[in-house]
Amino acid sequence: MATFTKLDGFVEHLAEGVHNLGSGALTIALSNTAPGAETTPPSGSTAACILANVTQVAYTFLSTRVITAGTSAQTTGTYKLVLTDLVLTSTGGTTGPFRYVYIYNDTPTAPADPLIGYYDYGSSISLATTETLTIDFDATNGVLTVA
Repeated sequence: MATFTKLDGFVEHLAEGVHNLGSGALTIALSNTAPGAETTPPSGSTAACILANVTQVAYTFLSTRVITAGTSAQTTGTYKLVLTDLVLTSTGGTTGPFRYVYIYNDTPTAPADPLIGYYDYGSSISLATTETLTIDFDATNGVLTVA
C-alpha cells in the first residue's frame, strides 16, 4: 500500500487561508521524480509547495484526475478529510511511468495549485491501455486529520 506524506508547506498554506478543503477542486498529479530530486523541491519551502515544481507525466490517455470529496468535517476539535477513491484508467495508450501521486488544490490562484501531499508507491507504475489504478483514500481515518 502506498504511504501518504503531508508536505510541510501545506501546513502554512492551510493556516494562512489558502485552502478550503471542503470545497476546493482537489486533483491528483502523477510524477516519476522524487520530491527531493526536483529542481525546486516541493518538499522544501512553503513557496515551493506548488504544482509548478513537480515534473508531471503526460496525461494524454488518462481519465479524469479530479477527486470527489467524501466528508470534510470536525468532531470534538479534530478535523478529518475523507475522499472518495479515484479510479484512473488509461485509454488509447500508456500512461506513465509514475511513482508519486500528488494531491493538490486546483482552486487557489495565490499561490496557484498548492500541494497538499503525495503517495509514494515504492516503485514506478505504468498503465497500459485499459489498465486501471485505484487511488485508495482511507475512508476510516481520512487522508489527513488536523487536531
